[in-house]
Amino acid sequence: MTDVLIAPADELAHSGATELSTPRLGFLGVGWIGRHRMEAIANAGVAEVAAIADTAPEMIAAAQETAPAAEVAAGLDALLEMGLDGIVIATPSALHAEQSVRALEAGVAVFCQKPLGRTAAEARRVVDAARAANRLLSVDFSYRFTEGMRAIRERVRAGELGKVFAVDLVFHNAYGPDKDWFYDPALSGGGCVMDLGVHLVDLALWTLGWPPVESVSSRLFKDGAALGPSPGVCEDYAMAMLGLEGGATVSLACSWRVSAGQDAVIGAAFYGTGGGAALRNVGGSFYDFTAELYHGTARETLACPPDAWGGRAAADWARRLAQGERFDPACWRLVEVAEVLDRIYGR
Repeated sequence: MTDVLIAPADELAHSGATELSTPRLGFLGVGWIGRHRMEAIANAGVAEVAAIADTAPEMIAAAQETAPAAEVAAGLDALLEMGLDGIVIATPSALHAEQSVRALEAGVAVFCQKPLGRTAAEARRVVDAARAANRLLSVDFSYRFTEGMRAIRERVRAGELGKVFAVDLVFHNAYGPDKDWFYDPALSGGGCVMDLGVHLVDLALWTLGWPPVESVSSRLFKDGAALGPSPGVCEDYAMAMLGLEGGATVSLACSWRVSAGQDAVIGAAFYGTGGGAALRNVGGSFYDFTAELYHGTARETLACPPDAWGGRAAADWARRLAQGERFDPACWRLVEVAEVLDRIYGR
């Protein structure tokens, strides 16, 4: 896969850039998503795939097909002894915060799968470590890098929609995760909200310019039964309402294994006093999206497939690392997203 990276100027304007280099990267966890991000970085040509580590030999073998020269490491300890510039973490969620902190404290930059932590406290600990070490940290909020969401964000930030007063977000997955740990809240931190809703919360706040979240209400379900605050099981359906400073309201719904009539229903719609805009998946696809701008009954296409967006967040991080970027204060937004999830879970 070849990705073309076009990052917004406000995300490229970080301090600490010193020189161009070819960072040596390690990949901790090379299941499907870890290998996909590894391939995206390799295809971008901005970093060296120096080492890989995984507990499953078949995953190592698959990764070596892409990176035959990469050294195989026994785990995080071995990776940290190799003098790497950065580590890409794609392990179960329970490990993200601890592994990220250890890497950052060792002076190694981190690109981590979402969620950065199971709670806001865990996410804050990672960002604190990145700041203390002055190392680049980023999380795989990949939907920001779709052409459609970038186009919508540009229109919103330019005021083309007027005052945005309502946002409607959905992410229904007709299948659900295939790993057992996703269904154990001690290991995952939560169910469909932690897996899918985290993208929706991030997209809404990122698009609107990070307005403070004044109120959060939610209803969580498991097998059709309503759950109380801080549930001890992973929800498979969730609805939440966020009240933002300035009066805008964000509604979101997400689920696993719901009867959606197709593989997935994914959408992010923004409604303002001067127009609307929406990103929607095409034909139930997890990968193909259209984005449209609305004025009354008129519509304008902003983006449509094909769009190889899946690995752009990883390639962006690697490119920024190659440019010598260090700690980015925008990382504190990762904690804000985690705080909203804590409130959705009532904790």
